[in-house]
Amino acid sequence: MKIAYSLSNNQGMEDVQGVIDLAVRAEKLGFESVWASEHIFNVTYVYDRIGDKPYYEPLTMLTYVAAVTKTIGLGTSVLVLPYHNPIRLAKVAATLDVLSGGRLMLGVGVGVIEEELEAMGSPYHERGAITDEAIAIMKELWTKDDPSFQGKYHNFSGMKFTPKPVQKPHIPIIIGGTSRAAIRRAARSGSAWHPTALSPEALAEGIDYLKEQAVKVGRDPSEIAISVSAAIGSTHNHNRYSLGEDPEEILERSQRYQEMGVERLLISPNTRDQSQLRPIMEMLAEVVIPKVQS
Repeated sequence: MKIAYSLSNNQGMEDVQGVIDLAVRAEKLGFESVWASEHIFNVTYVYDRIGDKPYYEPLTMLTYVAAVTKTIGLGTSVLVLPYHNPIRLAKVAATLDVLSGGRLMLGVGVGVIEEELEAMGSPYHERGAITDEAIAIMKELWTKDDPSFQGKYHNFSGMKFTPKPVQKPHIPIIIGGTSRAAIRRAARSGSAWHPTALSPEALAEGIDYLKEQAVKVGRDPSEIAISVSAAIGSTHNHNRYSLGEDPEEILERSQRYQEMGVERLLISPNTRDQSQLRPIMEMLAEVVIPKVQS
């Protein structure tokens, strides 16, 4: 199982260079990848967590990380696709994939904060359809020499699109979310399913549903990886599963995921105290990575 690390761009940290330094250290310690999250406004639960402190844009952060690292993977957990023009996002993502030598993983979701979606000009109740069309558009642009698309929200043909991503057939599309709709989306069009904070019991149910839905759409379930995001320490939400606080507890719960066939575990330190972030990372590298990372 691969061990990934959340850069905590969403935790309201004032020292942005410190966030970048974490990525450099993560590469040296043997983490498989680093990931950044997305919200545009500090609203609802985001505001409750960080108030008016900084929430940094993920692709900008990962582009900077790409410039100061060499091998570590770069992921989004997750981009809210209805916030983005998918044609422009395809261009930005392909450029970052080329710049990084093929290290980008695009985790995507539909979004859950209605006020934020409406502010971005994206109708809340159409977010699923917008997301599905965006995924199809990006794949078309990344894989076809002469891309064309006729959809509800976008139409194009007769124009070349460059650059193409380094990764073939395309940049991995990792579908975030825990709902049945998200699982069906992963079964239809995802390289992986990427739920957040699911207990092993809930994850097992989701995996069974994913396999069932993959077969329904003619896909081999083994083609769809399982990538779980989980925090350590208190999640401040009793409905969210935590890896725990004690190193041995974190290892034990990580190994439980490994036994279930999880390919990647993305661990969030779940704190804005920058003095704690490096010790947490060092602990994970010493206690967890040697036991579970392949």
